[in-house]
Amino acid sequence: MTTTRITPPNPEVWSGRTDGDTPEHLRWHQRVRPARSDQGGASAEAPAVELVGFSCDEGVRRNKGRVGASEGPDALRAALAPLALHADVGIHDAGTVVVPDRDLEGGQDTLGNEVAKLLDTGNPVVVLGGGHDTAWGSYLGRIRSDRLRGQRVGVLNLDAHFDLREADEPSSGTPFLQMARADQEAGRTFDYTVLGISEPNNTGILFRTADELGVEHLTDEQCQPRHLEAVLEVVDRLVERVDVIHLSIDLDVLPAAVAPGVSAPAGYGVPLETIQAVCHRVARSGKLVLVDVVELCPRLDVDGRTARAAARLITTLAHDALSTSPTGTAGNTTGERHE
Repeated sequence: MTTTRITPPNPEVWSGRTDGDTPEHLRWHQRVRPARSDQGGASAEAPAVELVGFSCDEGVRRNKGRVGASEGPDALRAALAPLALHADVGIHDAGTVVVPDRDLEGGQDTLGNEVAKLLDTGNPVVVLGGGHDTAWGSYLGRIRSDRLRGQRVGVLNLDAHFDLREADEPSSGTPFLQMARADQEAGRTFDYTVLGISEPNNTGILFRTADELGVEHLTDEQCQPRHLEAVLEVVDRLVERVDVIHLSIDLDVLPAAVAPGVSAPAGYGVPLETIQAVCHRVARSGKLVLVDVVELCPRLDVDGRTARAAARLITTLAHDALSTSPTGTAGNTTGERHE
């Protein structure tokens, strides 16, 4: 029997400086409230971002990585808490799916149920991982969602790795192969694009598997800022051929100097400038419904660099996807904390 449980949001994590209660003063920690378990259907309230955490180390352990991703959800919340809100939006936190033992599959199933409920609110959902095995739980949620039934889903993975590994058991290295097989069995189209692949860190069999599955990808060298136009063309092609987008951000896609706190720091990496531009493009498409941010390992982080970079991306996605800035420039917000 699984010991997976769902813990409520910790108010001590959602804390920070308060300059006032009027809209121009607001920060994330001032707008957070627990998500309601009975909220199904589109909400009549202001648009909101729905958050849920996944605290689990088993996927990374099985993949022989450095554990610690189970601490990621609250570290991401703490990094988001002081950031400014430049739009009239809500922040709903559904708590964290906690897998204290090694029942990864049970945890992913529970996460899937939570994600499905949150997707059915009509708001964008952000899953705070966890290892990249989090993405399989996100997938279970979107195929269980009434809102997404019959929709053509495109998966965009920002990652140094394909995560298409063939293995005896699921891990942080297998989620997208699991998706491909599940889609094939169900008669769905598996539409998967990866930006940031590190050639030295992906074996030939992974490249061959990607080719067999029709995966479009660019390497980390092809994703440098000087190639940004070509990178965004790949994103635009995905946006044009699908109804909704599942964005998966593995923080190890970033250079190690920007994201040292991950299981496998990048020796080269894709600059934050490129990743930020991709996030703007996807969120502004109006098709972004689901995001998972994974592989943060706080115990390995330096000065909170990785968590801060991740929070910057999350606030960019939230503002752009909700598109409710009173000035019409939500996507241009810096999301930085000012002392």
